[in-house]
Amino acid sequence: MRLAALHAPRFTCLCVILAVVVPFGRAQEVESGYGPLPVFEFHSGFWVNLHHFLYHEARARVAKNSREVGSKPSGPVLKPTPGTSPSLSPVEQKAWDRAMAYYAAEFAQKDLAVNLDLVLLKNQLGDFEDCDELTGKKKRSCDAGLPGDVGPILEAAAPVYRSHWWPDQDRANRRWVTRVAPLVREQGVGLSQKLADIYQTSWPKDKIRVEVTAFANAAGAYTTLDPLRVTISSTDARNQGTEALEVLFHEASHDIARPVEIAITRECKQRDKPIPRNLWHALIFYTTGEVLRPVTKDSPPTKGGGDTSPPPRPQPNLVPYALSDILSQRGWEEYHLLLVLYWQPYLDGKVSFDDAIAHLVSAV
Repeated sequence: MRLAALHAPRFTCLCVILAVVVPFGRAQEVESGYGPLPVFEFHSGFWVNLHHFLYHEARARVAKNSREVGSKPSGPVLKPTPGTSPSLSPVEQKAWDRAMAYYAAEFAQKDLAVNLDLVLLKNQLGDFEDCDELTGKKKRSCDAGLPGDVGPILEAAAPVYRSHWWPDQDRANRRWVTRVAPLVREQGVGLSQKLADIYQTSWPKDKIRVEVTAFANAAGAYTTLDPLRVTISSTDARNQGTEALEVLFHEASHDIARPVEIAITRECKQRDKPIPRNLWHALIFYTTGEVLRPVTKDSPPTKGGGDTSPPPRPQPNLVPYALSDILSQRGWEEYHLLLVLYWQPYLDGKVSFDDAIAHLVSAV
């Protein structure tokens, strides 16, 4: 996915926490269970989760309506969620339908990762996760300053979401954090330092805020910049186990790998070549997979029948996660071969960063 650098106030946190929302929507700051964690801080915020759930359900509704009228919806389509049709009272149904209609009309056709309005909305909802309202009617400090009807619509939908979906989704988010926290504790500092060294930059001094949500986007996770924030789905099959660690560091690399994008752009301009649209992103996928290989890629077991020969070294990631369906459209197979030939030697310490980028761009 292509990400936009957006300017919004940076939210800082004094401790690493998992924000857990209790019945009236107020977020309590509690330890993850493993003490302060390096690199990331995890949040399961009520408003951010409600926002993404409405977006997810609205896209599913738009896709369903489009199929019924024979047209094709634009952009990736999220699959409808099983069991997301509880029995609502007439009052609840009215509030929920209004929210769904608003999201279907205003947001469903927009990209969460690049649309400025959606990025700013997500960041604002995260910053106000400790509030049980968004319009400041009860408490002036809880006026999130949201544009248009977003605030009142989310406030009206909040009791419905809280009663029927939020408890299960929040528990799923907290379970996910509990499982990934030991990996972050054990591997976080070393992995962040290694990736920063590869990209010839520094890892952010502030811990990276991760919004843990039941639903994210079609890719299962996305990143927005300035401030750097990662949103990741706790229920997506691609974000489980050690793969969760790979997803987290891949998403964080969208910020620290800017020197690579700058270098690729520079080389292309010097050679009067068009800038390859996805080469930078493919490089991030490849690098993260290679760096995390000892952690996430176990060697295959030895064969039975007395074969005690050492298992073969795992092959490079031929298909980065969430991209198997678009490789043929975007030419990522070719990028993978070029990365093996010209970027891997840099990872192995055999050539310089500048030479690797130059050879890579020359071969595109």
